Amino acid sequence: MELQFKISAFKQLSAEELYSILQLRSEVFVVEQNCVYQDIDGKDKKAIHVIGEYDGKIAAYTRIFKAGDYFDNASIGRVVVDANYRDRKWGHDLIRESISAIQGHFGESPITISAQLYLQKFYENHGFVVVGETYLEDGIPHIEMLRA
Repeated sequence: MELQFKISAFKQLSAEELYSILQLRSEVFVVEQNCVYQDIDGKDKKAIHVIGEYDGKIAAYTRIFKAGDYFDNASIGRVVVDANYRDRKWGHDLIRESISAIQGHFGESPITISAQLYLQKFYENHGFVVVGETYLEDGIPHIEMLRA
């Protein structure tokens, strides 16, 4: 069984889907990465949500934005794969799906991301290049990257 993707605007998400998304983001970004920060930042309402489901469970997720909603360019954020499925390399499928969703929904190609520094090579494999200096975001080293 493969990961099945679903693309949804905020208002299309069911309460159960939203709960599962927020639970996954909290498990990874707050608990696993030991980072206390405000994940629910008010931007989910503007985002398009890219949801990867496996066996009825949300296993992978990103949110995407059109140009001007987060960065000057379109962007991908909150990239997360459930720890139980990381050995399946679904992060690559998730990024490809997110790039495709940006092009399909917004008709835009330049994409800016704020990547955790340790994932720089992962994103370079998807055509992103470093465009800034390393900086701390919520105590975690990040790097701005661009896919033209």
